Amino acid sequence: MTTVDATALRNPQRPGPRRQEVVAGIKDYILRNRLKPGDLLPTEAELCEAVGASRSSVREAVKILSALDIVEVRHGHGTFVGRMSLNALVESLAFRGLLSGEEDHHVLGQVVDVRQILEQGLAADIISVLDDEHRADLSTLADEMVDLASQGRDFLEVDRAFHLKLMEPLGNDLILQLTEAFWQVQAIVAPTLRTEPEDRLITAQRHRAIVDAATAGDPEALRSAIADHYAPIRTSIARAVQS
Repeated sequence: MTTVDATALRNPQRPGPRRQEVVAGIKDYILRNRLKPGDLLPTEAELCEAVGASRSSVREAVKILSALDIVEVRHGHGTFVGRMSLNALVESLAFRGLLSGEEDHHVLGQVVDVRQILEQGLAADIISVLDDEHRADLSTLADEMVDLASQGRDFLEVDRAFHLKLMEPLGNDLILQLTEAFWQVQAIVAPTLRTEPEDRLITAQRHRAIVDAATAGDPEALRSAIADHYAPIRTSIARAVQS
């Protein structure tokens, strides 16, 4: 039987007020100096002076910021402004979904809601900027998914590429990051669902319907195709909740 250390419960390792002040100070330094992702931060000694903190406090703050991808520590090279990924969000949401297991798929349902709302809300914008090259790429990916599903094979990576390609013409990095982040959460948690073999083929075929609607330049048809695309996963979630 696993035991829990009572001392650890009484003294959880949570960032204290001072540590959070130093974290805020370093973030403020990045903003005030208009540093960009990939820019080198000052040395540890210079950061200590800039934020008025000890070396140990700065080191702890950098660890926290590194975990959030706000900074990136490259040993032997220094500390750099991070690429601001959503990895921390993905890990947190995925863990919540896996922790709930098969008894509660509330988190997965919320992720599907967000993905559908995002894609449907941008339907008209996607159509307005979609060029022939992107349409051709989307068509190729949709055909590949149908082919793989027909063989009873997984098409996760192709699905990921499809949804990123759908959003790519918008030229909005945050939208691309959100799309990938929520896709990753769904990909991690969805295997806990019980799915029927035909669900995979239906899902693949509905990617083709998304391409057809986008190519036709019909925003309403695209919104409808997106909703149909998410219907099988919603059915699987409902099945899991009822079982």
